[in-house]
Amino acid sequence: MVNVHHDRAKRSEIRAFVRDNHPDVGGDPEAFAAGLARLRAEPAAHDPRFEAPIVVRPGGARGLLIRVRAWWRRRRRPSRVR
Repeated sequence: MVNVHHDRAKRSEIRAFVRDNHPDVGGDPEAFAAGLARLRAEPAAHDPRFEAPIVVRPGGARGLLIRVRAWWRRRRRPSRVR
């Protein structure tokens, strides 16, 4: 049987790490990925909720340009039927 207290402690440790080091809040993306990989490599981190891929989006003006282009491409256009 899985130790529920240990799983909760592990989950809270991972969540605290993510809150403090996530690139969206000013953390270093490489350090974040390395730290998350280290935490996931420990034996108790087999919770499927933490197995999502790490996605790093570009920030700044380039990231804004990419997001605006994506929005522009998927916007709904009015029909041309008269």
